[in-house]
Order: sequence, then C-alpha cells, then structure tokens
Amino acid sequence: MVKTDYINARVESTLKRKAERVLRHVGVKTSDAVTMFLQQVVLHEGLPFEVRNPNKESRRAIREFRAGKKRKVYTGSTKEILDAILKER
Repeated sequence: MVKTDYINARVESTLKRKAERVLRHVGVKTSDAVTMFLQQVVLHEGLPFEVRNPNKESRRAIREFRAGKKRKVYTGSTKEILDAILKER
C-alpha cells in the first residue's frame, strides 16, 4: 500500500527523543511505530490499551513525584525486588 498522507503532531521534545531512542533500540522508525499504533486502533476499534483515571493512591504518588518527594527505587528482578521489600518490613 502506498503511503500518501501525512500526520503532523506536536509533542514535547524530551518525550520525542526518549521514544526515538527506544524505537531505535528495537529497530523501528518513528513513522513505522505511528503506523503500527494506528493499525492497532483499527483492529481494536479504539485505543489498544486501557485508559483510566488514576485512583486515589496513584494520584497521591503522582503529586509526590511532581513535588520532588522521592521514594526508594528498587532495581533487579521481580523476585529480588519483592525480597528486598519484605526484608525491610
């Protein structure tokens, strides 16, 4: 199928750079990622992921993050993270 139409979208430059870095890592061009997203919209007859309002706990965490209140960050496998959390309790 011949690509003839254009989509112009303004996005935050930091978001664009981060997304392009990830896409480059997996070998996908940004325009191809947009095409894949639109194909999924068609297949799902809507957004291909759930969109919800954050719950009370999530809204609090977002406010804290934006205010610069940092929580402890865990790294590692799920098992390693769970073990570390359980050791703290």
